[in-house]
Amino acid sequence: MEAKGIKGFKDILPDDIKKWHFLEETAKEVFENAGYSEIRVPIMEFTEIFSRSIGEDTDIVEKEMYTFQDKSGRSITLRPEGTASIVRAYIEHGLHADPQPTRLYYLGPMFRYERPQAGRYRQFYQIGVEALGIDEPLLDAEVIMMLWHLFERLKLNYLELQLNSLGCKNCRPLYIKTLRNYLTDKLPLLCPDCKKRYEVNPLRVLDCKREQCINAVANVPGIFDSLCPSCKKHFDEVKGYLRELSIPFVVNQKIVRGLDYYTKTTFEVISEKLGAQNAVAAGGRYDGLVKDLGGPPTPGIGFAIGVERTISLFKNTPPEQKPLIFLASLGNSGQAFSMKLARQMRDAGIKVELGYGDSLKSQMRKADKSGTGYVLIIGDEEIKKGSAILRNMRTKSQENIPFGSVFETVTKRLRPEAQPEGLSDNI
Repeated sequence: MEAKGIKGFKDILPDDIKKWHFLEETAKEVFENAGYSEIRVPIMEFTEIFSRSIGEDTDIVEKEMYTFQDKSGRSITLRPEGTASIVRAYIEHGLHADPQPTRLYYLGPMFRYERPQAGRYRQFYQIGVEALGIDEPLLDAEVIMMLWHLFERLKLNYLELQLNSLGCKNCRPLYIKTLRNYLTDKLPLLCPDCKKRYEVNPLRVLDCKREQCINAVANVPGIFDSLCPSCKKHFDEVKGYLRELSIPFVVNQKIVRGLDYYTKTTFEVISEKLGAQNAVAAGGRYDGLVKDLGGPPTPGIGFAIGVERTISLFKNTPPEQKPLIFLASLGNSGQAFSMKLARQMRDAGIKVELGYGDSLKSQMRKADKSGTGYVLIIGDEEIKKGSAILRNMRTKSQENIPFGSVFETVTKRLRPEAQPEGLSDNI
């Protein structure tokens, strides 16, 4: 058997993981500062959770879900997106009984069987938020503001926020009728998938990335003429709040998203550096989803960020945090003392790397390669003398430190360097 991973499933190696940590930790800080709490849901759900929420005839449900039967014969699916699972948990655990809105964020892997390409995998990761319980334009603007603030914190450039409104169940049917009438003459130009979408949900023709379909809908009528007064007012207020916040945006009436549960406000953040699949993050309002899954009528809005795509936009690699001190030990007594000292220092928040069993020369080479600032040398000879040798790797100077004061002396010497090195200026 060849030791090889599954196509579309990517290993995240130690050299890359610091970028992931930086994104995750920055997102957590931004979300929690806005009053959001983390929720963790399983990566598998009963299939109907996704088919009922995303839409039976969507590409995700028809072509891309990893679905199988468990040993009891129930149809189980690896989650292709996060919102449906969050809404299921919201209903099941009665979170709608708490003061609203319920503000949640999540991060983790999603699964879709699609053609792997740059920045797109069959196991991919998303960071997202969901705010449930309030239908207010102010909440829409706050959610978008939080997303934009996160990208500002990450120092990502060349991003564009695009907005649209998909109307509600009262006014959307009028636009679907208008759209179907427009597409009737364009049917010969559409791809086979979009010919089917024309019958089932013509809105999704606007989301097709094939050039022939993009050209066919180039002059499609916009939805705004079909919006009811309530939806138009809602969208105008969202735009007004974003202008007050000085958040730049572009209105794009072709944003419909690939899931059937969206209503009213929808949005994408795109990057010109990502080619045809250019969305870094996307989301919108889903006011009927909770009811569709068996809960009480509850409005909601959220977004999801593509982790791999976002990381691909980082300009530089965050600097690696070097060990603050390297303990080079020789002999049984020296190694035992080093182990106890390492534990004491780590408990105090100091980063320590231990050398093992090699010659002192070999350990010093490892210490130099690690980029550490100091090496503490402890061998059987140092044990007999009752003092360790502290070597400054920058100045190459050395000093003897009595064992009784090693911890206090070294900790005091390292404390100015013990503060974590900031990353944001390097991205």
